[in-house]
Amino acid sequence: MSAEKEIRRVTTKALDILKKKKVKITSLTAYDFITAKLLDEAGIDIILVGDSLSNVFQGNETTLPVTMDEMIYHTKAVTKGVNRAMVVVDMPFMSYQLGADDGFRNAGRILKETHAAAVKLEGGKRVAETVKKITENGIPVMGHIGLTPQSIHQFGSYKERGTTKKEADEIFEDAKILEEAGAFALVLEKIPASLAKKITSSLNIPTIGIGAGKYCDGQILVTPDMLALNVDFHPRFVRHYSKLASEINKAVKSYIVDVKKGSFPSVDESY
Repeated sequence: MSAEKEIRRVTTKALDILKKKKVKITSLTAYDFITAKLLDEAGIDIILVGDSLSNVFQGNETTLPVTMDEMIYHTKAVTKGVNRAMVVVDMPFMSYQLGADDGFRNAGRILKETHAAAVKLEGGKRVAETVKKITENGIPVMGHIGLTPQSIHQFGSYKERGTTKKEADEIFEDAKILEEAGAFALVLEKIPASLAKKITSSLNIPTIGIGAGKYCDGQILVTPDMLALNVDFHPRFVRHYSKLASEINKAVKSYIVDVKKGSFPSVDESY
C-alpha cells in the first residue's frame, strides 16, 4: 500500500512521513463547504482557508482587509466538508503582528471555533517568538516566507523575492529559524527554484511551493486560479487545469435561452 493510501487523515505526522518517503504533498485553497468537499473527495492533502479569500471571494485588491471573524466564518463552512485533508487557516493581517500573546490568543480562537487543524503565519525571524509561543501550547503552525502578500505595501509589488544574495540569505535564515521555532511546514512563495531546493534539502519539515519551482516537498495553488475562474489573472506559476469561466458562461447562456423560449422547465421537470 502506498504512503498516501495509508493516510486516513492528514496530520503533521503524516506530512513528515510523506516528506521522508519523497511523496509530493498537494494543497489547494477553499472558502466554502462544497469546494472543500470536492477537493477532499478528490484526495487533496491540505486545504488552506487562505486570506486570498479577500481577493477572490470579496473582490479586494489585497489580502489586508479580511478579518478574523470572516476567516472563522469561512473556515467553519470548509471543515464541515472535509474528512481526510488537513485544514490550515491563514491568520489575517493584524491578528498576530502585535506580539506573541496576541497571536497565541487568536490562533487558539481559530482552532476552538472552526475545528481546523493548524494556522499559517507570514514572516520569518520577526514572527519566530509568536510561532514558538503558539506551537509550545499545542497549536500547529505553518510558516510562510518569500513573497508574503500581507507585506505588499512594504514590498511595493508582487515581484519575486530572493533574487539577490542578501535577500536569499535572509530567506534561508528565516526558514531555519521557523523550523527551530516549531513550525511543522513552510510555504515558499515566489522565490528562485534553486533557493527553494536549498531550503527544502536543509529542513526536516516539508516545504510547500507556490511559484518556487519543482524541488519543494509539495505545491499549493489558489483553486479559482487553477480552474481559470478569473480570466484576468494568470501569473506564470499558475497552470490552468480547467477553463471553468468559459464553461460557466456557456452553461448560463444555455439556461437563459431555454428559459426565454420556454423549454425549461419541461413536463418531466415539473410537479
